[in-house]
Amino acid sequence: NEQWGMVGDVFVVGCELPESCVYPEFNELNSDMSDSRYNTELGIYKEHCGLDNLTLAWGHDEYLYQVLKHHKDNLIPEAGMVMIRYHSFYPWHSGGSYTSLLCAKDKEYLNWIRDFNKYDLYTKSNKTYDLDEIKDYYLPIANKYLGTGPIFW
Repeated sequence: NEQWGMVGDVFVVGCELPESCVYPEFNELNSDMSDSRYNTELGIYKEHCGLDNLTLAWGHDEYLYQVLKHHKDNLIPEAGMVMIRYHSFYPWHSGGSYTSLLCAKDKEYLNWIRDFNKYDLYTKSNKTYDLDEIKDYYLPIANKYLGTGPIFW
């Protein structure tokens, strides 16, 4: 199935939209692209400031990342949190864009994301599962990394 829209793909706000974004022919319709503060390679950022210092378009990744980051019992390792936060940042990890904004740590992030993405996009199945059948397998994993208390969404 061909992807026909941006859906969950994210990009950096505050700098030039790269050609590696889905449907780059629409980049020019973004009013930021005619604003000299935002339409350059670096935009509002300092060179090599690192991914963690960028503002990305809001999406499901950032939402879950923020929920888990603020969850008092979160024990998900750094690599897991990076995968959650950046796995839909396709212009970077698949398109090779934003290199002037990356720092040394981001190279490690890229390896984690590329490993994870083998199991992400276009690997989903239409099969549905009975919660009672899979709960005994997944609940100990969730409890190990998220505790047994509530998660505030």
